[in-house]
Amino acid sequence: MTTPSFSDALARADLIHDHAALGDATRRIGGEIDQLLGGGSAVFITVMQGALIFAGQLATSIKAPLIFDYVHATRYRGTTRGGELEWIKRPSTSLAGQTVLLVDDILDEGHTLNAIRDFCLQQGAARVLLVVLCVKQHGRGVADMRADFVGVEVPDRYVFGYGMDFHEQGRNLAAIYAVDA
Repeated sequence: MTTPSFSDALARADLIHDHAALGDATRRIGGEIDQLLGGGSAVFITVMQGALIFAGQLATSIKAPLIFDYVHATRYRGTTRGGELEWIKRPSTSLAGQTVLLVDDILDEGHTLNAIRDFCLQQGAARVLLVVLCVKQHGRGVADMRADFVGVEVPDRYVFGYGMDFHEQGRNLAAIYAVDA
């Protein structure tokens, strides 16, 4: 089966969340994080590449002092199905004794976030709070894997836009779209 072109996928995609709704959700999460941190600091770790857009917007919604770093680990490598986790870059900031905000675009089955969270805890993080733009609604995934902060829910379809890609394209779209994979 051939992969549809990005323009074909976008043409048949359904708009799931528009830019205004994502902005509202991001600002809400920022306020919730500030409330939880109570003025304390945190290490803000962006999961590349998908969380880049969300993380940038979220960071400006948080008033607490933040130390920024990123991690790049992937199971997709340009496909629509996950495989084995590949570490491209681990955080270079010391996580010992720190509160970590692990920021990602989507919590789908949770394998990637679970592995990154475990890594942070192994590095001595006092706590790791999972912050995701969206959660995919289905019954699959890592047992007891839940995000501490969630922007929006998305259906159990292939979603792209606002940082998420369709075969490495569409991350720059200002909304979230869904297609049947």
